[in-house]
Amino acid sequence: MGNGTASVLDFEDLQRITGYQRRSDVERTLIEQGIRMFRGRTGPWTTIDLINLAGGVGPVLSERYDADIL
Repeated sequence: MGNGTASVLDFEDLQRITGYQRRSDVERTLIEQGIRMFRGRTGPWTTIDLINLAGGVGPVLSERYDADIL
């Protein structure tokens, strides 16, 4: 990975994964795939967890309430 952090994918990583070189093409591809990304000074970045979430893998990010709150 470009920045040495296992769970973060930087612009270089995303270029390699998507096959696109231009920032706009990489961003468009992530948006089309439903992958949440962040725009940084050096380009878009995301995390493996956000990619997994877009693919339906991992925990659901919604709050669950028990009947106790009623």
